[in-house]
Amino acid sequence: MGRQSSVKRLPSEIKSYIEAMLATGAQTLDELIKDLQARFPAEAEAGSLPSRSAIHRYGTKLDRRLAAIKASTEASLLIRQHAGDSQDARSEALTALVQTELFEAILNLQDAEDDELDAGERVGMLSAAAKNIATLTRSSVNLKKFQAEVEESTRKKLLEEQRAKLDALGSKGGVTAETKAAIREALGIL
Repeated sequence: MGRQSSVKRLPSEIKSYIEAMLATGAQTLDELIKDLQARFPAEAEAGSLPSRSAIHRYGTKLDRRLAAIKASTEASLLIRQHAGDSQDARSEALTALVQTELFEAILNLQDAEDDELDAGERVGMLSAAAKNIATLTRSSVNLKKFQAEVEESTRKKLLEEQRAKLDALGSKGGVTAETKAAIREALGIL
């Protein structure tokens, strides 16, 4: 198995600081290197701080993860805002988030250096991902089925309400049987 990224091997305090700086985009890579050297002089003297290219590689992967998380979060918020809970929008949003995480895991597996994982580990990880994807797909299908059932139930309830209102119109007078039949036909109330 190959070595981990020099950023991943750093103490958590330094790694977290690098991640925060990369996420905000407040500094260029050269400014970040100078900042790290000033902020962590002992590590700089020992030569344990990562190189510019190592930070760039790590930042690229971090950007991709952050973009995926941001897209999933925005999708979840839109679903929650525009769909009633009767359609189980939160479950749909959660499914979307899990799908994003699985996608990210597969990307990480593809990004892994060939010498980082042996063939057995790679096959095991892909097998586990495939099993999880199958479970997630079943969950998604069941959720869509539930949502369709809720939609059909809501439609039937609305038609019953409309039918009752049309029947009430007849007893108030002024509405002919032909008019009621035309309204029923237009609304699909038989």
